[in-house]
Amino acid sequence: MHDFGGREDDLLKIIIYTVIGVLSGIISGMGIGGGAILIPALTIFLKMNQQTAQNINLIYFIPTASIALITHVKNKSVEKKAFLKLASFGLLGAVAGAMIALKIDSEVLKKLFGGFLLIMGFVELRKKQ
Repeated sequence: MHDFGGREDDLLKIIIYTVIGVLSGIISGMGIGGGAILIPALTIFLKMNQQTAQNINLIYFIPTASIALITHVKNKSVEKKAFLKLASFGLLGAVAGAMIALKIDSEVLKKLFGGFLLIMGFVELRKKQ
């Protein structure tokens, strides 16, 4: 469904891609994680399967995170020591996560991702300032 069809479909899909890109870019730039917008939007509005949406998110993340990181580093809002500690273990987790994601059915993965977003949203809403 994410392939372009007729003229009206083309225009609608261009609008959908634009809105998804801009909104997830804004969220990425804020450091929240554009995948929270990007992945559900790709699966809901463009009917992509979960693995495809997550793979696009990984590629999408590289340029958007790079730009956001440059901005945050210039504003001295990055804790370099914490980053170095987390990044090394994050690489190990990324390898494990990619292997797991490839073996899980797309619908199960979609439900797990949705559940994760719900839990994180609930935790954030319950936090006391």
